[in-house]
Amino acid sequence: MAPRFRRPILLVAFALSIVALSIVGGVPVAEAACNHPPRVGVDWTKCEKRRLNLSGQDLSTGKFGYTDFSRSDLKDVRFVRADLSEAEFSKARLEGADLSEARMIKTHGDRADFRKAKLVGVDMTKAEMGRADFTGADFSGAVMVKAELGRSILVDANLEGVDLSRAEIARAVFRGARLTGSNFGGAYTYLTRFEGADLSETTGLEQSQLDVACGDDATVLPASLERPSSWPCSDD
Repeated sequence: MAPRFRRPILLVAFALSIVALSIVGGVPVAEAACNHPPRVGVDWTKCEKRRLNLSGQDLSTGKFGYTDFSRSDLKDVRFVRADLSEAEFSKARLEGADLSEARMIKTHGDRADFRKAKLVGVDMTKAEMGRADFTGADFSGAVMVKAELGRSILVDANLEGVDLSRAEIARAVFRGARLTGSNFGGAYTYLTRFEGADLSETTGLEQSQLDVACGDDATVLPASLERPSSWPCSDD
């Protein structure tokens, strides 16, 4: 073969090899990954998993960055040590799910159901969880720095040792929550509902934060702070 034809043929062969590597059984690699069945360690990065019934599945250590789980049934699913950064859980059901030590940085979960979920040691830095229901959930040791939890329900939740510094917890409900060792430094507490909560062993709370929050006679305060004259708040 004449030397002048070898270079174009080699370039074509190289291009065809790249295409072959990007195709699996006639399906693009990215799409094929999204079609993988649920299992431990699955990689569903950027996949659409909306309105699915995945209840009871074990997805521990999986990769779900930017994955859309909105409105899916994820009851009792195991996401232990999974990467859920910037995943979408809006209006999803995660009741009883185990998300222990999961990475949930900037994860979205507006109006999601996390009742009795296990979130021990989870990293929810800058997560957006407005109006989510965390009734009875276990957050012990979690990081929730700058998390958005406006109007979320944290009734009877375990928040012992949780870092809520600079979190947005306006109108969130903490009635009956366990708060020993929780850090509220710089948290935005406008009309935060602390009725019946024991705040005596929390850290970072300042008088100005309590003055705009809500409490009642059953609220227990740190020794250095005073009960605001505006308490109890109205039900509005």
